[in-house]
Amino acid sequence: MAVVLIDAATRARLVTRFGAELAEPWCDTLPDLVARLSTRWGLTVREIRPGNTGRTLLCTGPRGDLRVLKLTPDPEVARLEHAGLRAWAGCPAAVQVLDTDLDAGAILLEGLVPGTELRDRDVPWPQIGAMLTRLHGVAPPADLPPLTDRVTFMYDITERTVRGSAAEPHLTPELLALARARALALAQDGPVAVVHGDLHPGNVLDAGPVRGPVAIDPRPSVGDPAFDLADWLYLPLAAGGRLEDGIEALRPHLPGLDAERALAWCVALAPLAAHAPLRRGEQRPFTDALLELAR
Repeated sequence: MAVVLIDAATRARLVTRFGAELAEPWCDTLPDLVARLSTRWGLTVREIRPGNTGRTLLCTGPRGDLRVLKLTPDPEVARLEHAGLRAWAGCPAAVQVLDTDLDAGAILLEGLVPGTELRDRDVPWPQIGAMLTRLHGVAPPADLPPLTDRVTFMYDITERTVRGSAAEPHLTPELLALARARALALAQDGPVAVVHGDLHPGNVLDAGPVRGPVAIDPRPSVGDPAFDLADWLYLPLAAGGRLEDGIEALRPHLPGLDAERALAWCVALAPLAAHAPLRRGEQRPFTDALLELAR
């Protein structure tokens, strides 16, 4: 049975994200693009995976190996992701690039086996500490934007999409402005490393007992590496604990952990963490705790 590359829900999401002028023609021509790249790289598309900025296709390569083809309507999104992955070339904690066609918004990646997300699993804190140490240990390249750009983008898109949603009564303009100011202040100083920018458990895959957790889908920048800790420190909070429980779990496995800055990032990014569940109408103790942090 043929794989459906674009359905109505995906098209609508991409139109919301990129605008109709860019997204609609891209969706219409996606089958031709996939056919061309499959011929070029010897790929057979097996499965579609969800993604907010395009399409992610699980493929079989010419030797029967697993490969991942990522496609986006905006070539700049692909160029930024590739710049981050290029900084992590050879780093076992990041997925590796096999080839690109950046003008077409395409990146071909290695497949990870078993490739299961760390979402909804007990957190392997020693492995997460090792992953973070490796990711933040590479030299920052000159072609990555500053972390302030990433913070600005995240708050801009949140303010745009919160309007008219179920989250709007909770994420008021005043609350978002306060959080944005806190995040920008943190981003303007502190240590400097290559920051993944979207390092939640759904963007970390199990690559087996030897390699361990591997980061995918970066939104990279250069700035304070403590930014990447927030989504991990929220996990104990979501389970009814405290942010400090995450600090204590991670501290033995992350040399140089600055607990004060990590907790400050958790406060500054709390509205962003609450945004998605609140938009879905899922107000629960975790979102209440995030909103309390933000206030």
